[in-house]
Amino acid sequence: MKENDIKIITNFPRQVREIENTFIPLAEGIRLAARIWLPEDAETDPVPAIFEFLPYRKRDGTSERDALTHPYYAGHGYACVRVDMRGAGDSEGILEDEYLKTEQDDALEVLDWITKQPWCTGATGIVGISWGGFNGLQIAARRPPSLKAIVTIASTDDRYADDIHYMGGVMLNDTMSWGATMFAFNSRPPDPAIVGDTWRDLWMARLEANNPWSMKWLSHQTRDAFWKHGSVCEDWSAIQAPVLAITGWADAYVNAPPALAAKMTGAPAKALMGPWEHRYAHISQIEAADFHGEVLRWFDQYLKGEDAGAEALPDYRVFMQEFTAPSPKNLPQNGRWVAEAQWPSPNVTDVVWPLAEG
Repeated sequence: MKENDIKIITNFPRQVREIENTFIPLAEGIRLAARIWLPEDAETDPVPAIFEFLPYRKRDGTSERDALTHPYYAGHGYACVRVDMRGAGDSEGILEDEYLKTEQDDALEVLDWITKQPWCTGATGIVGISWGGFNGLQIAARRPPSLKAIVTIASTDDRYADDIHYMGGVMLNDTMSWGATMFAFNSRPPDPAIVGDTWRDLWMARLEANNPWSMKWLSHQTRDAFWKHGSVCEDWSAIQAPVLAITGWADAYVNAPPALAAKMTGAPAKALMGPWEHRYAHISQIEAADFHGEVLRWFDQYLKGEDAGAEALPDYRVFMQEFTAPSPKNLPQNGRWVAEAQWPSPNVTDVVWPLAEG
């Protein structure tokens, strides 16, 4: 294993070793760049692994957020593997679009690589928000043998009807704005400090291949195979790993957690909805939940086989918001936490209020 800048973090139950970069080889010959946190003694006392797979550059794009998340899990007995997708950050190859089969195939290879490391017990989980939440569900639907559970945050089960592209059959502005954002992201070079003298060749290849993705999305304006791919709602039975689905009312992605809790048939699914915006709850403008505790309980139950209480959780826990004065920031909201043991709940019924005078 090629390693850079190994550090020791000590303020957790287990001392944490950080490997700033190592390259994971894929069968086709390209390498993906990974940053790893793990207990210092994991090679003699192996641990399960938590995988996060993103195109947002581990060395600068998400480094601040990663530092508040992965060392914590590592210090509580996990190896955390944060990988740049092909064509992103310090990984080789070209990133051609969102959620391609290639992305899932790469993830399956990475999971297989992880299980073969001396520090891994062979059990893996996936955690991720937004893109990482989407592909967590999609990878789980491919049923890699090592994958025992996932935590998906601010994601969707339906790429056509419940993402940033089309809603109610109407194109959303985000189709263009997000396409422009990814066009800019895909123009960035890898870091010479990590990839060495090949950085310029890798960068030029990215620039040559960088076509605006919005044009692809505009060419699929109806629910065709392009959107059905990666939409786990097409087959609720495909996911066989337990799913903890989290989102916030101040997020655009609010539909997937209750849908997963109601419709998943292959494994348990639990929904948690709070007052957060599009962030991990522990770095929200409103820190209203023990996010790390929720994730650890889920993975302790299903990756370590401990009786951590995850199976006994209500199917649906939700912060019921009451009126709070509007604000440009997501300030603390009035309301209370409630839970339903089953979802759909026998305690919830539809009430129709027809329009009438007065």
